[in-house]
Amino acid sequence: MSRLFAGTPFDIPPKCDDCGQLESECVCTPAEKAASAARRQQEEERQARAAARIAPEKQTAVIRIEKRKGGRKATVITGLTDAANDLPALLKQLQADCGSGGTVKPKDDLLEIQGDHAARVRQTLTAIGYRVKG
Repeated sequence: MSRLFAGTPFDIPPKCDDCGQLESECVCTPAEKAASAARRQQEEERQARAAARIAPEKQTAVIRIEKRKGGRKATVITGLTDAANDLPALLKQLQADCGSGGTVKPKDDLLEIQGDHAARVRQTLTAIGYRVKG
């Protein structure tokens, strides 16, 4: 008798989270339990990330053009943090709108788009709802 109310009318025996059976009658395999625990953890992480998101209207993106070696140009977007946004999804949308490649640098909280696409990026970010400088 290790449970607090064991042996009393208030005793509620523990049940399996996956199959709903009493733990003594559970038929889940260890692999199924591990997979279920991993799914629950991923869902909790997704919910935590969603809770940490900030609305685009409350953020300001700074756009600038940088010259690279060989005379190439890159459009750099800063001011949007990785914790408050889904930067890879945002980059994918900007790449599709600009028709060029790019990369995310989450450590520096910046997005890079290959080429001079400041006007198109400004238009896209404004349409999404971000405030834009530069």
